[in-house]
Amino acid sequence: MSSIPRAPRTQVMGIVNVTPDSFSDGGDHATVESAIEHGLRLLEEGADMLDVGGESTRPGIERTPEDEELRRVVPVVEALVAHGAVVSVDTMRASVARESVAVGARIINDVSGGLADPDMFGAVAGSGAAYVVMHWRGHSTEMYRQATYADVVAEVHAEVAEQVDKALAAGIAADDIIVDPGIGFAKTREQDWELLRHVEDLASLGYPVLIGVSRKRFLGDMLAADQRPGSPKERDFATAAVTGWMAERGIWAVRTHEVRAQRDAIAVVQALRGDGPRDAMTDRVVGTFLGGGL
Repeated sequence: MSSIPRAPRTQVMGIVNVTPDSFSDGGDHATVESAIEHGLRLLEEGADMLDVGGESTRPGIERTPEDEELRRVVPVVEALVAHGAVVSVDTMRASVARESVAVGARIINDVSGGLADPDMFGAVAGSGAAYVVMHWRGHSTEMYRQATYADVVAEVHAEVAEQVDKALAAGIAADDIIVDPGIGFAKTREQDWELLRHVEDLASLGYPVLIGVSRKRFLGDMLAADQRPGSPKERDFATAAVTGWMAERGIWAVRTHEVRAQRDAIAVVQALRGDGPRDAMTDRVVGTFLGGGL
């Protein structure tokens, strides 16, 4: 049986960064206690699952030591699981994956797609956890030097497929694999938009697709064209617009810092399409924005 949570709509993965240095909310939830509180708040706002991370991957940053990542992540995962949350762990380290699964994590979200740690596939295989294979070409200090593509859509497709094949060969079940194009990782702004326009290409691999655009720089660059660059936290409306695009295309999940507007965007798309059955949050949004007419 697959470990991947399913729903008749695009799901929302709420971000819980237990870090002092993430690009958007670094330091906001850097203690174990505040991270747990934040995660519970995201659940109340409608997150379907939570993605806990203890290592920032913002451009140019050096890696967090392994023992520090473990100290940050494991107790937060354990506490959120105890509260009934479906928990994903954002890590490139096999050791963090193992310890997190041991305390109840159901998904390992590896932004390196298995390239950063040769032991990662083995750690996940047989663990019962789902595994996110993201497109990646290098760590934060070097990734933008790797943003060279003849055809970004075709090359991302091929490179993700290669890592999926390696994951399968290592024993990770096909039913437990999720793919992610790695928006913002070794990509220019134009390449990010091209991948989002053609997200169905990655979906054609046959695996659930996770999209993470929340508050990212390419959205700020777009808003800057309207003289409104703003801070990362001022990009949530733009993030919700992308979420709506993903929901209309049946993408499995979006990974986001802010939950309520993303759930609203998904619910509106679901209502306009006449999809059902609706859940309580969809009914709330339909009642607010569409007068309950659909």
